[in-house]
Amino acid sequence: MEREKESLSKEAQHASLEARKLTHKLQKWEKDARDLVQLVSSLEKQHAWISREKAFFGQEGSDFDFRSRDRDQCVRRHRELKAEQDRLAKKINKKVMGMIENAESEYEELTRKREVILNDKAKIEAVIEELDMKKSQALQNTWTKVNKDFGSIFAMLLPGVTAKLDPSEGCSVSEGLEVKVAFNGVWKDSLTELSGGQRSLLALSLILALLLFKPAPMYILDEVDAALDLSHTQNIGMMLRTHFSTSQFIVVSLKEGMFNNANVIFRTRFVDGVSAVTRTVANSKSKQLVSAALLSHTAPSVGQQEDEPVDAPKKKKGKGVVSRVGPQEASDAAAMPLDL
Repeated sequence: MEREKESLSKEAQHASLEARKLTHKLQKWEKDARDLVQLVSSLEKQHAWISREKAFFGQEGSDFDFRSRDRDQCVRRHRELKAEQDRLAKKINKKVMGMIENAESEYEELTRKREVILNDKAKIEAVIEELDMKKSQALQNTWTKVNKDFGSIFAMLLPGVTAKLDPSEGCSVSEGLEVKVAFNGVWKDSLTELSGGQRSLLALSLILALLLFKPAPMYILDEVDAALDLSHTQNIGMMLRTHFSTSQFIVVSLKEGMFNNANVIFRTRFVDGVSAVTRTVANSKSKQLVSAALLSHTAPSVGQQEDEPVDAPKKKKGKGVVSRVGPQEASDAAAMPLDL
């Protein structure tokens, strides 16, 4: 039993020694495993392709079929390539690949921006083309309307004469228009053949035609007939009443032809060193009285219901009439005395 006990004791010691050896190996393997895990993590961070391709590791027939390759030979090959890389690193810039990647990303970004810019350019060109079409259409409509009113107004101001706006020879409406005048169907070559009064009427007709295209609620004309004959002045008054029936006019004039078409007349006089203003609601009778009074340079004799004297501040000596041509129902509200 003693011998058996000694034999079992030796076996126990031997087993304990083996256990310590195995424990030491296990600890070493665990440490190696931890080191390998850290190495794998470091390699994955250092080489991005490992994360992309690790799903193919160990697959038969792939580039990562480790069983079909000799590990020792691969290690030797790796060492040789590493040595070659270290030798070439002294002559080759390692940052070139990173620079290429940055250049490629910049190129892709610039290409994307270029496509965006080209799309924006196409949209802007489409908008410009649409606006050009609308502009051409608006110019055409404006020219048609103004040309019609221009001829009608000028024909009323100067009977027997025709005027129109035509594009220059070989040009479109957007490139410019020329004013042409015809007497009894004969077109004049130049506006220099017209007299000063005729050119004044022509300019006035064009301005009023433009205003008629986009009318305003009220207009003020200050002695536009100063250089015109009485017949032309009367034509202006008739034209305003005919073409501007929905607008109101305050017209300053010294000629009787204008008063015949006014709804309300204000006449200024210099009495005892003070300017006095007389308001007259013009009807057929009062217009005749005003015309006769203006010719004799005396105040018209009208009833109290039509004349309303208005005091005015002192002014320089002068005489004139402010007449308004417009709707009868708005005459009292729109007309106001003006001192001359």
